[in-house]
Parts: sequence; structure tokens; C-alpha cells
Amino acid sequence: MAFQTKIIGREALQRRLNELVPEASKEAAKAKIEVAREAASRIAARAPVGATGVLKDSIIGARQADMPGVKPVGGQQSKDPDATGVYADFTWKFIEHGTAPHKITGRNGKNLAFTGKDGSLVSVPSVNHPGSRAHPFVFYTWKAYRKTAKAKISRAISKAVKAASGN
Repeated sequence: MAFQTKIIGREALQRRLNELVPEASKEAAKAKIEVAREAASRIAARAPVGATGVLKDSIIGARQADMPGVKPVGGQQSKDPDATGVYADFTWKFIEHGTAPHKITGRNGKNLAFTGKDGSLVSVPSVNHPGSRAHPFVFYTWKAYRKTAKAKISRAISKAVKAASGN
């Protein structure tokens, strides 16, 4: 007996899968959150540690539904109710991609105030930032983990389908 396939949209595919094997979505959702947390852990392990470690501590894997209005690292919000992502402090993109030299000015005509190298308070209208080189850690880590992540989700769905079919 030959199988026939028909390509349909993600929502239609999800509906059809839920009709046939309701447990598949639940198992896939569990696997997705595990993958997001593992990816976040791997990314955090490769994150450059600055003076405070704020970036590294801010990297988490979570369901998009639990993070309303927040874009995941390197991606867009999904319509999938079980979608997950890796979230981090907004500074990740400046570290990942680097910055060009630029001028930093105070807001509303006020001076910038900061502590100088000698410990004294410095107040100036603007400073020239030399830029920073890129320290890629997000996309290389995900690229190395992506195949494993997809396989983990596929195994969870396959396991649910096999359990539903009695195999």
C-alpha cells in the first residue's frame, strides 16, 4: 500500500494531528519547552561574561504565551500556542553583532554622568564610543544544537503516535 501526502498549512496540519492523536500536541509541547530550556542553557554557557554578568543571568527558555509582548532572541512571535523561545536582555544583539563607532549624548540636553577611571565623577555633554567587536554566541550555539532539538521534538511526536496506535 502506498502512502499519499498532501501539503497543508501548519494550522491545518496541527488540527488534523490533534484529531488523530490528541496526545501528540501535549508531548510536542513538553519537548519544545525542554528544547528551549536546553538551548538557553547552552547559549548562556557560551555568553561572554561582562563586569556584572547580567546578560548571562537573563538568558531563559520559556513558552511565548508566558512572555507576552517580548520577542524571542533572534526571532518573531509565533501563532503556535505551544511555541517556545529563548529570551535575554536586549543587549544580546549588541554583543552578538558588535557595534559601529558612535556618539553618545545625554538625553533632553542633560550631561552624561559616570565614574571615571580614577574614581571621580565625570559629567560631559557627549562621548565618542569606539564601537565594539562582535562576540557571536547565540546563533552559532543554536546552529550546533538545532538538529538535536528538531530530533527531540520529532521523537516526542512519534512516541505519542506509536502509543496511540498501540505499537
